[in-house]
Amino acid sequence: MKVRKFAIADASFERSPGQDGEIFVANLIDQRHGAPITIGFGRYAPNQSLDETIIVDDVMVVLEGKLSVSSNAGTVTAGPGEIVHMPKGEQVTIRSHEQGAVTAYVTYPHWQEARG
Repeated sequence: MKVRKFAIADASFERSPGQDGEIFVANLIDQRHGAPITIGFGRYAPNQSLDETIIVDDVMVVLEGKLSVSSNAGTVTAGPGEIVHMPKGEQVTIRSHEQGAVTAYVTYPHWQEARG
């Protein structure tokens, strides 16, 4: 593999699996590229909510907007430049606020493979 740079313009978004809301993901690096991690962008329309059991370690960097992530441990809210780590096995609700959100994410291992 070589050093590469990605911009949101490089992303091809698709609806996040298992939900019918306005939440989209775009993998830029994943198992198809021989990398041990998945890297991509997420896009959340305003006031969306996603209930999920995290199946891989997931790191989300908020680039625009604001997201809240709730779990049994409480709720964290993150805005531009802030990072949320969601450990494997955690049950979470990810909620976008009135301005929606754009994120970058890194997962280990690959979330698509873990979904089966």
